[in-house]
Amino acid sequence: MNSSPKFRIGDWVEVRSKEEILRTLDDKGRLDGMPFMPEMLAFCGKKFQLYKSAHKTCDYTTNYFHTRRLKRTVHLATRCDGTAHGGCQAGCLLYWKEDWLKLATKNDLVAIRAASEARSAPPGTGCTVSALWNHVQRTQPDETEPTYLCQMTQVPYATIPLAWWDLRQYIQDYLSGNVTLGRLVCGFIYSMYYHLSEAGIGVGPAMRWLYDKFSPMWGGPPFPRKPGLIPPGQPTPAENLNLQPGELVRVKSHEEILKTVAVNRANRGMYWDAELVPYCGKTYKVLSRITRIIGERTGKMLEMKTPCITLESVICQARYSSCRMFCPKSMYPYWREIWLERVTPKHESSSATFTPSAETDEVSFHAG
Repeated sequence: MNSSPKFRIGDWVEVRSKEEILRTLDDKGRLDGMPFMPEMLAFCGKKFQLYKSAHKTCDYTTNYFHTRRLKRTVHLATRCDGTAHGGCQAGCLLYWKEDWLKLATKNDLVAIRAASEARSAPPGTGCTVSALWNHVQRTQPDETEPTYLCQMTQVPYATIPLAWWDLRQYIQDYLSGNVTLGRLVCGFIYSMYYHLSEAGIGVGPAMRWLYDKFSPMWGGPPFPRKPGLIPPGQPTPAENLNLQPGELVRVKSHEEILKTVAVNRANRGMYWDAELVPYCGKTYKVLSRITRIIGERTGKMLEMKTPCITLESVICQARYSSCRMFCPKSMYPYWREIWLERVTPKHESSSATFTPSAETDEVSFHAG
């Protein structure tokens, strides 16, 4: 478990100056293996409220999704805009080492404490802004496309393994304020229920039916892990709404969406994940139309064959993610347009077109 944190959720913190932060970095622009990226320079000197403790994070750089532990790291309400990384549109929540922050307060005693802690922090070897830019990508002699290096691709080098059964992480989830006690209890109940339903003893369908009947009584979503209804080998459909940022959309019902995905819950390579189910039936604004993101496993820029959508205030909450419950990473889920419907006045009609398609994207949001 991490040592006592310097900051707590809700604290107002100030990002230290560029010069102060550069002094904490090694010659590759990293602290404890975590890169300080050029995109983060724009936040220097600004104040933010601490969003989450980043004492753990999920790792998507391997085929086996799991959780890893970080030390002295937090999340602010700041996301990467991809300007230094080929225009990546993933909008990842940034990791901030505590050494890069200080309490934002007029209380002299607290300010003195923060300054004292900053002086006691072990300095790095020092870095320059040009070095930060020089380490955002690398190109091998036999490659035509660069390999990008960012906080997400470097997670294995800035963390240590964290077993899902290590109960200390869940205690810290609660004590840090990341997760309420009620959410913690519900998460454990769901996990036990789900694994029993998958135990191969013939009770799975009945348990899913009971879940659907009783979950609405306390305002919960339907059972989040159901197979899609399209048989293996059959093409999955596509719908082109040409959605743009700022438009209002309603997420279709879980039952409607299951008709658009195969039994493995994929639509043209993109998974319909359990973490998206709680948003069904609700209305949101379109945040962005996504066409390119960096693959965390390869560091290569991935161009989407079909644009997908992100929605404002819609994030992965890691409520149902096996072995990675309550990860605070808050990544944006990706939505196929066929899972959404435009909210328009009754006299307007949608210009959507509906076509079956077997074309797949090599990228997906898949939290479990």
